[in-house]
Amino acid sequence: MSGGSDEGPRRVGRPRADRLRAPGDRPPREELLCAAAELFTVRGYAATTTRAVAERAGMRQATMYHYFGGKEELLAELLESTVAPSLALSRRLRGETGRPAALRLWELCRSDVLLLCGGPYNLGALYLLPELDSPRLEPFRRMRDELRDNYRALLEATPLGAELAGDTAALALRNDLVFGLIEGVMLIRRSDPARPVAAFAEAAADAALRIAGVAPAR
Repeated sequence: MSGGSDEGPRRVGRPRADRLRAPGDRPPREELLCAAAELFTVRGYAATTTRAVAERAGMRQATMYHYFGGKEELLAELLESTVAPSLALSRRLRGETGRPAALRLWELCRSDVLLLCGGPYNLGALYLLPELDSPRLEPFRRMRDELRDNYRALLEATPLGAELAGDTAALALRNDLVFGLIEGVMLIRRSDPARPVAAFAEAAADAALRIAGVAPAR
């Protein structure tokens, strides 16, 4: 995923010719992102150096700086990749009128869980990092806030949303519970990685709709 940010990566120098990657491997940026995803989620963000990321990707540290300005830039792109597909889907579902809102909300919840838990690395765990307050991660935070707002728009269109129309605090609480449940599944997934992701995503979506006050609807 690359959600993309408002500013491109800082270019430092030119790529060196002493690359260690074998021909036919993934493009350098993808290699670096995969290496960072593995190291950030297994070793820890604070404990991972840019040198370690470059070596894991099979290249020199100087080469890495041609594609990314540093560790924080890698983190930003990885985080945006956990939101961008769900954000695009939520915009489309929010604009639909031919299906019940509960069904659209269920679809968004299920898809979001598949995105957060379906990859080889538990990228959702990066949401717990204290570094999320960094100014460089502002694009990610804006994307995440818009996704939360789209969850709320779908919730407002359900029968429960109609009942709570005059109680904004209660509606906001329900939405925070639904959104928190979907993002929190990464912790459950981490404790039992062998659980089938598809069944896990459907169960999480069912639970989210119960919080939303409607019966699960496929």
